[in-house]
Amino acid sequence: MTPRITDIRLRDVAYDFEDVRYRTPIKFGGVALDRATLLNVRCTVETRDGRIAHGFGSMPLGNVWSFPSRVLSYDATLAAMKALVDRIAQLTAACPEIGHPIDLAMALEPSFHKAAEAVSRERALAEPIPPLCTLVCASAFDAAVHDAYGKVHGLNCYHTYGPDFLSHDLSHYLGPEFRGEYLDRYLLRKPKPRMPLYHLVGALDPLEDAEIARRLNDGLPETLSEWILAEGLTHLKIKLNGDDLPWDVERVVRIDRVAEQTQSQRGVSRWYYSLDFNERCSSVEYLLEFLRRVQERRPAGFERIQYIEQPTHRDLKAHRANVMHEAAKLRPVVIDESLIDLESLHLAREMGYTGAALKACKGQSQSLLLAAAAQKAGMFLCVQDLTCPGASLIHSAGLAAHVPGVMAIEANARQYCPDANRPWEGRFPGIFRITDGTMATETLTGVGLGAVAP
Repeated sequence: MTPRITDIRLRDVAYDFEDVRYRTPIKFGGVALDRATLLNVRCTVETRDGRIAHGFGSMPLGNVWSFPSRVLSYDATLAAMKALVDRIAQLTAACPEIGHPIDLAMALEPSFHKAAEAVSRERALAEPIPPLCTLVCASAFDAAVHDAYGKVHGLNCYHTYGPDFLSHDLSHYLGPEFRGEYLDRYLLRKPKPRMPLYHLVGALDPLEDAEIARRLNDGLPETLSEWILAEGLTHLKIKLNGDDLPWDVERVVRIDRVAEQTQSQRGVSRWYYSLDFNERCSSVEYLLEFLRRVQERRPAGFERIQYIEQPTHRDLKAHRANVMHEAAKLRPVVIDESLIDLESLHLAREMGYTGAALKACKGQSQSLLLAAAAQKAGMFLCVQDLTCPGASLIHSAGLAAHVPGVMAIEANARQYCPDANRPWEGRFPGIFRITDGTMATETLTGVGLGAVAP
């Protein structure tokens, strides 16, 4: 590796946890969630010539999503993640490497997975901490390092991924077909100015007034129709059960009817859906039958489906029969929970997946490398949320705005934990206040991972 004057070493790492309560529960994978724990990380870095900067990263731990378990409780998986976070903090602070944040992340990741194995043994967990969960625990640390790196050079992070800063081309990380190419080839130097917002329609969320037993009366919309009218929404992400075909079909039919009526009031003729089964479909046949029935009952609603998130089990190797070739002829089918490294991306493509979901909670370094690999393969791309509030939303939005091909953005925290967003709203209103169905990502040009206040 050729040393660069721009290289950094880590000088200090600190973290804390922040508990957030939801205004209304969200159902995920059959579990109703009413809370979240944020991991906030601060780090100090120093360049080879002695310049120092501080970085910040934040991410929800998302244990129900990253560490689903039928035998461990919510508190048990969260406690395991917190223990792993402490190990990751120690490993990061003691990192002897000097280099670009991506090189530091790649050097540290194997030790993080070993730490997860150690925590699982020491706590005698009935199920070990999964690799995806380890990535989530490490993501705020990675974000803080990228943030500090941009700040020490007085640049937005997305201006630091070319040959002037990286010692290796992409072949070092992704294989020989990337020889001579750098990350900046697969990223936008300037963020897209505005991006449509994907609004989450959770399985517990009311569609119409009659479904509300008692109103919250907290000043925010409470039904789907109210959200569409208040924020000018044109993109809806629909959470489905995946194990109840009649319910899933009826849910999409009802949402399409409510959306059609509401969009008609607005004079809007084009809007879109994404479908999220949270990997609970037993087989691809379930998905195909679901799509057939939706198309039969709501042909126009079927045409509004933009893509489908991973419908079947995240363990691709153990479920090789669940290939997506036939479903992907109808709509892009996106790998999500399974996407943890380059190997999983290649396996997903073999199994018929035609899209990839990038997530800031899997790490900035990992997400950028996989974004390049997916683009080279011609895959459909989206960036998804982990109900990210505050700084974690800015991080996620920056990723979506700088990756070519990503057409919309998710921001669920404004629905489920708006209190965590409020300290940020005045500083970045275009990100945290939605009025025309889009997010003002043109503001994401500040140093590090930050944004410039309008």
